[in-house]
Amino acid sequence: MLSIFDKGACAPAPTPFNMAAHVLAHADALADKPALAVMSMTDAQVWTYGDLKAAVLGTGAGLLQQGLTPGDIVLMRLGNTVDFPIAYLGAISVGLVPVPTSSQLTAPEVAKMVAELSPAAILRDPAIAAPDTPDIPQLSVDKLEAMRDLPPAPFHMGDPERLGYIIYTSGTSGQPRAVCHAHRAIWARQMMHEGWYGLRQSDRLMHAGAFNWTFTLGTGLMDPWSVGATALIPNKGVDLHDLPKLLKTHKATIFAAAPGIYRKMLSDHPDIHLPDLRHGLTAGEKLSETIREEWLSDTGTALYEAYGMSECSTFISASPSSPAHPNTLGTPQNGRRIAIVDENGPVPLGTEGTIAVDRRDPGLMLGYFNAHQETEARFQDNWFLTGDRGVMDDDAYITYAGRADDMMNAGGFRVSPLEVEAALHRFPGLGTVGVTDIEIKEDTWIIAAFYTATTDLDEAALKSFAESNLARYKQPRLYKRLEALPTNPNGKLSRRALRKTFEADR
Repeated sequence: MLSIFDKGACAPAPTPFNMAAHVLAHADALADKPALAVMSMTDAQVWTYGDLKAAVLGTGAGLLQQGLTPGDIVLMRLGNTVDFPIAYLGAISVGLVPVPTSSQLTAPEVAKMVAELSPAAILRDPAIAAPDTPDIPQLSVDKLEAMRDLPPAPFHMGDPERLGYIIYTSGTSGQPRAVCHAHRAIWARQMMHEGWYGLRQSDRLMHAGAFNWTFTLGTGLMDPWSVGATALIPNKGVDLHDLPKLLKTHKATIFAAAPGIYRKMLSDHPDIHLPDLRHGLTAGEKLSETIREEWLSDTGTALYEAYGMSECSTFISASPSSPAHPNTLGTPQNGRRIAIVDENGPVPLGTEGTIAVDRRDPGLMLGYFNAHQETEARFQDNWFLTGDRGVMDDDAYITYAGRADDMMNAGGFRVSPLEVEAALHRFPGLGTVGVTDIEIKEDTWIIAAFYTATTDLDEAALKSFAESNLARYKQPRLYKRLEALPTNPNGKLSRRALRKTFEADR
């Protein structure tokens, strides 16, 4: 039998449709229920569903009053505050196309996005880096907050296939790609509710990430809101060490975080007692069996891992109704059509190949912004090629077999080594450079830069240069000079050999 999972497609999104309207569909019936609690160690700022909907639609009205019209792109340069999701949903509610971006990006990185997208406006916290844009209005946080009190705008309803939002992801070319998603992408996430979360309206889902991380935006906010659950987000000043106390105090029933967060919690707290927690969710990088087993032993609750990407969110996962077999990612979610393929198509069960998603998946991107050829290059017939390798067994469980490219994981962010190398190449005195991620201790990975030069370069100056040109999560934490960078028989840089170089010198 072939490595194909297909138990039937999910129902299509209704027409007309609006993503923000879907997220807030329960707001009127649950007007007084807490939709969001932003938690500090002493109190919490609570937003009811009524408050949230009013703020979103007031913001939408204010954006239209600024002269923006449906279809306009708005770039988001906002910090880790509630302003972020309100502005995001406010834009979508009136048919604008928001582009959420990491607050860690530098002004030169953002300038490239501005040049590519030509946004009609930038939503801006002055503390967040952004280039000067004399021809593009920048709307301040104060102005956005004032919009919340305006009379609500009506939802802009339309074709669920129309462009809803854009997110950036690092591409294998080394240049971050703008990934375009339709309004229907939120409809497709319903497959995750049962296939990963086990999500209920009674749940209190706490996410450890920042408001302006797409993992938090989707899993921590949009999904719980779309079923009428309560989202719990730590205030930006909360230390990771205090997460177990917040989980217990606020009676979280589901916890979502990158594997590294679970690793640190287990390291910092030999005894974690969370009586209300049903289970944990994790994504962003591969979960080790060590962390999974230790979390279960310490808390008595399971961790459910999900695999996905910016182009299609998560589509393979374990869940309370379908726990993962050891060392597997889980199974494709019901409603998905997933395969393991080679150049000839789906491979036999038990055979390694590339993980692929059916072109018709409702959660799959519309394409890369203004890049039809690059988009089509990711497809083989009707299969979208993820670039990651896997093996499917007789029960459709998929074992992750590594990355086909050299994409790195840095704290849950996918980072292209080519992008980091391109930035570092401009450093004076540096000859050649190769970047990869290395494991400095069990389950702890960092980005390392190996370079050639006539003498050791000033590491402090290298780090300062990287800080000026790269977001923090893209910056190497280790620099090492080599006489020559290792290459494969074809003369191409061997990142695997770079890792072995580091391991041999430990």
